[in-house]
Amino acid sequence: MNTDPPRSLTIADVAERAGVSRAVASRALSPEPRPVSADKRERVLKAAAELGFKPNFLAQSLTSKSVNLVAVVVNHIHDLSDLDLFDRLIDRVQAAGKQVILLRVGSVARVEEFLRRGIAYHVDAALVFSDFADAATMREMFRSDHVVMLNGRHDRLSPAVIPDEAVGIEAAVADAAGKGVSKVALLTGRPSSEVEHIRIAAYRKSFARHGISVVREAQGDYSYESGHAAAEALVCKNPPQALFCTSDAMAMGVLDARRADFPGNRPERFRLYGFDNLSLTSFDAYPIASIGYDKARYVEEIATMLMRPQAMSQPHEPVRIPTAFFPRATAD
Repeated sequence: MNTDPPRSLTIADVAERAGVSRAVASRALSPEPRPVSADKRERVLKAAAELGFKPNFLAQSLTSKSVNLVAVVVNHIHDLSDLDLFDRLIDRVQAAGKQVILLRVGSVARVEEFLRRGIAYHVDAALVFSDFADAATMREMFRSDHVVMLNGRHDRLSPAVIPDEAVGIEAAVADAAGKGVSKVALLTGRPSSEVEHIRIAAYRKSFARHGISVVREAQGDYSYESGHAAAEALVCKNPPQALFCTSDAMAMGVLDARRADFPGNRPERFRLYGFDNLSLTSFDAYPIASIGYDKARYVEEIATMLMRPQAMSQPHEPVRIPTAFFPRATAD
């Protein structure tokens, strides 16, 4: 009686059963998109299923030096704009044969802790949304040049994708000016964000160009709660003719706090403008005039960078995605 343990299946067994070379079988079973004809891929997948063969992606990664993991670095995920974007982004990364790990930073101190304790993650690339770290810090943290900066704190050694916000902001301010608005309030977001500073500067420049005065200002944190809390002070007495919020979530909070000022969602005392063009603004509950960019194009630009890691360590100019103004009921 043979008591030897059963031999482990190998890629060679799959290749033999499918009638292809080992190289073809390996390409067909790779989690990354690799060239192989549809017919051969189908034969290999069928053979693997019949044999009960499961590829060892860890072993493959030791050979290819790729782990098929992408880190997405965030402050946190609670803003509605995060949910709109990350579902699309994760789907695209997975379609490219990679998986996502989320790394929540939360504060500058947390980034410094990671560096101090030598915490690093072996990933193929990192997508950095958190505004608590710059490009050089992220390269040090991941011990890699494969870092895509999406928070405005980039340099020429790391690629970046940035919405060109001035275009959409100018269109929104021009819309208000065309309706006779000369005095506005401005509700801004988190001051630690480099992107927010650029955004606010663009608003101020457009206001000045159109002869609009900022008569009241408050700071939120992009959240619905901060917009709801700020609404009373910004518009309760002698309201401005329009309120501009640097996120749709804050604008939603304002709208719910001041529903009486928007009968039928139309402005009665002041117009309301948001930023992000969230999917929710296309529905009747929150028809907020907003500024946004093509998220599909934004994600595709990121995916292109992920698929060309050899180009990541070369000097880069940021890829800029134009924004546009989307008029809706709250600015009528």
